[in-house]
Amino acid sequence: MALSKLEKFAALQSMGNVFENMDYHDPKLLHLNKYIDPKNHWRPSIFKNNNPIVLELACGRGEYTVALARKYPQINFVGVDVKGNRIHTGADIALREGLSNVAFVRTYIQLLHHFFGQDEIDEIWITFPDPFPKFGDRMNRLISPRFLDYYKNILTNKKTTYHLKTDNFPLFRYAVGVIDGRDYEIVQCTENIYGKDKRIDDILRIQTYYERLHQSKGSEIHYVQFVM
Repeated sequence: MALSKLEKFAALQSMGNVFENMDYHDPKLLHLNKYIDPKNHWRPSIFKNNNPIVLELACGRGEYTVALARKYPQINFVGVDVKGNRIHTGADIALREGLSNVAFVRTYIQLLHHFFGQDEIDEIWITFPDPFPKFGDRMNRLISPRFLDYYKNILTNKKTTYHLKTDNFPLFRYAVGVIDGRDYEIVQCTENIYGKDKRIDDILRIQTYYERLHQSKGSEIHYVQFVM
């Protein structure tokens, strides 16, 4: 029998790969009913290795996070989202499969600098984020100047590779404009990764529930990889 939302929220508290904080005024992570401070210690204390750490922002059900972890066991992956009932899906799969290179953080993206040191994050994925289509909401887009400044100046202080994957063409076009306007290095950029005669990297063939849904409705999938 499927768990209800409340049951999933409760279950997160006993899942060893889940960390939670939803309080702007008290940015501490709750893990297995204890407050911990893993900042600058994710590799030795949480993952028990010295491998790179990749974040997936707005990870939803964690399908991309889990799939990446399966494909690259030598890399640590952390999915970030505010919706605990969604995170539960990916966290449960990772536990059942014994994926020790997967963790999930339930929090607001703007709080991540409280939980990760500036030298800890090596790469960032943004997969199918809310496009916030209204002009007045544009600064809430995870690819907006506001968030790019946060990633670059507060969350990580080293040159970092970013990936944006979306079915929303206006968001894709907006993102490319912002990135290009700031003169960041664009490594790859395509309006339709599954277009005719396209040969795409295996890493882009990973499909979430929403990507499959969008494709079934005829939507194209857009992708840009950049460095800043």
